[in-house]
Amino acid sequence: MSKPRNWHSLSEYQALRALMQAGTTTAAAHQLDLSQSAISRAVANLENRLGTTLFERESGRLRPTQEAVRLNRRLDPLFDALNRIDGPAEPVQETLRLIAPPTYAHRFMVSQISSFLRANPNFFVSLEVNTSDEVLRGILEDRFDLGVSGVESTRAGIKLIPYRISQAVCVMAHDHPLAGQAAVTPADLHGFEIVALTHRHARRGQLERLLHQAKARVRVVAEVSTSFAAADLAKEGMGVAIINPFPLYHYRSGDLRFVPFTSSIRYQSHLVVSEQRPVPRIARAFMRHLRLNTPQDPFSRKG
Repeated sequence: MSKPRNWHSLSEYQALRALMQAGTTTAAAHQLDLSQSAISRAVANLENRLGTTLFERESGRLRPTQEAVRLNRRLDPLFDALNRIDGPAEPVQETLRLIAPPTYAHRFMVSQISSFLRANPNFFVSLEVNTSDEVLRGILEDRFDLGVSGVESTRAGIKLIPYRISQAVCVMAHDHPLAGQAAVTPADLHGFEIVALTHRHARRGQLERLLHQAKARVRVVAEVSTSFAAADLAKEGMGVAIINPFPLYHYRSGDLRFVPFTSSIRYQSHLVVSEQRPVPRIARAFMRHLRLNTPQDPFSRKG
């Protein structure tokens, strides 16, 4: 007699999660203190019951399919509940391995981490400040649970979760000739000095094309690698910087004049997680905290 469709096997779900985390049946078996054959049999039974393929072999490792990823996400509440039921009586400190580029990390992320830890005293956060490329690489290599990035990526194994969308702004000292305008166009920049981001930033090329189309000649007085550095130079009267206002606006709005830049330049901030491994509970909690506690500003909105 065949089992009904709504029959569930906790051991099969445990094998699925262990195999997604470990990548091989050997490591998954060690994690659950079972034999390799038991892991393989449990996953095969789950595939047969669901009528779908959950893992494909790739370079000696088992790569989860999209069906496996979706099923694993739906299982998160179940295993969270089980952890609360039969977990240790004493709270266990959970660690969030977080990575972000300097523009997000140095003030904004530090403030968010502080409020998160005050609300969750049993959590611990390890923050690394690095480039956006290293954010993606670190998530792929399982050195971090969660990243924040403003760089688009189509790398396999990476999932980008939209966080904030913002428009480009011009920042300048309050006494700059353009500071009184409601908006600045590329043509308005003709004859002015600007502080530019380095050419490794995709927006630099986009800005140069806009200036060329508007026949606007500018003088680049300095190149910098972060929006914070560009804004600080603009504050010192070195010229205009065209940047992403998020999250810099929250910390420089009193020091600088922020004016919308009339152009097609838009910025997308993302939360970065692995597509191959379950997102840890603490990472999901921090993402919720970010969304609930990100202050509003005139130039960005929820992604």
